[in-house]
Amino acid sequence: QVQLVESGGGLVQAGGSLRLSCSASRIIFRFETMGWHRQAPGKQRELVASFTSTGATRYADSVKGRFTISRDNTNNTVYLQMNNLKPEDTAVYYCAAYSFPTAYWGQGTQVTVAS
Repeated sequence: QVQLVESGGGLVQAGGSLRLSCSASRIIFRFETMGWHRQAPGKQRELVASFTSTGATRYADSVKGRFTISRDNTNNTVYLQMNNLKPEDTAVYYCAAYSFPTAYWGQGTQVTVAS
């Protein structure tokens, strides 16, 4: 059973920064895809950023230029650096990993951006 544990969420003022961490119980480069999703109240869960095992990255248009996804293979950890945060970034952020045919999810970490 794969476990993903997120940390780093919290309350921040608009324009501030946070770095989310996702610690995996399994070697992360064995996942086909890893990434971060978020879900705001009353909205569907959406992809924020992801990378594949080949290193290709993908970002939601709304976060391009502000968020950066990265990984530390030694520590099996994935990060999401979030800069210039906006109130509309407020959501629960989930770490996700995909290894066919299974998707794994963390428990989520709350990010609240005050205006």
